[in-house]
Amino acid sequence: MVVALLVLTQSADTIHAQTTTAAQLQEVLEPLAIAHAGKVAVSVRVLDEANNVTCHWNYQGQRVMPTASLIKLPIMLEAYRQAAAGEVSLDDMLTLRAEDQVPGSGLLTAHFSPGLILSLRDAIRLMIRYSDNTATNLVVDHIGLPSTSKTMAELSWPETQLHSKVFRRDTSIALQRSELYGLGSTTAEDMTDLLVRLERGELVSATACQAMLGHLLTCDDTTKLPRELPAGFKVAHKTGSVNRSRTAAGIVSGPGVKFAICVLTDKNEDTSWSDDNAAHVLIGKLARAVVDEIRAGATPNTETAESIPTQRTRPMSV
Repeated sequence: MVVALLVLTQSADTIHAQTTTAAQLQEVLEPLAIAHAGKVAVSVRVLDEANNVTCHWNYQGQRVMPTASLIKLPIMLEAYRQAAAGEVSLDDMLTLRAEDQVPGSGLLTAHFSPGLILSLRDAIRLMIRYSDNTATNLVVDHIGLPSTSKTMAELSWPETQLHSKVFRRDTSIALQRSELYGLGSTTAEDMTDLLVRLERGELVSATACQAMLGHLLTCDDTTKLPRELPAGFKVAHKTGSVNRSRTAAGIVSGPGVKFAICVLTDKNEDTSWSDDNAAHVLIGKLARAVVDEIRAGATPNTETAESIPTQRTRPMSV
């Protein structure tokens, strides 16, 4: 009896058609963004099973904002582009030097000694999973500092820029933007467009997209997008945190639900490093609100449901 019930529940989740509208998302998401003590930009793109965008909403989505470590997602994309073009290889070996080690998040500075040799692929893995700042600089040195911004502009995201190496302001190639935004800059709309194209396999190659999504699925930051998601959901995401800016962007997916979301915050009153920082809580609430709204707007696909007789006879209270 229990097994049959679980099968029926899963079937229902996989045949929902999305009827969520931008107006409905605005009604629940905009008050959360407005109430936050700081600047906020949000973009949401709801996807169907074929990865078509069925609903698109943003709040200040074109506002240029600091990325903090979220810029490591575009850096990864550029590294994979160069690998596909034969400009670099993911198997290229990188050597850690003492002068490469910088503070902040990651493993290479605190736990490894100069002279360590690792592949470009492994440096990317550290950069995304642990947001390793030293690994990021190794990747940037290998692919070239200007290349990320150049490629983002060619992909129609000109406001998505890497300004310097991490904790190396003296390497800045965009001094004014460095002063305004720090390490990197982007818009919420740029990030969700990038994520949707990544999910569709449209960037570099389908194989490269799967590899990049695989890296994003390992991101170890659970304080932002994943914090309020129901059990069974997964997030392919990257985040960023500096004192007054907290950011997150990812593909959230679960039973009957898939969407790209980016939340960028800046000038936050709460600059604490607690897991419950106000911006972290906001990001989590926004992601959960999208899930709840999609679920509320989901309607059974009658044609599909009729092909599964057990589905039509299932009691509504189950």
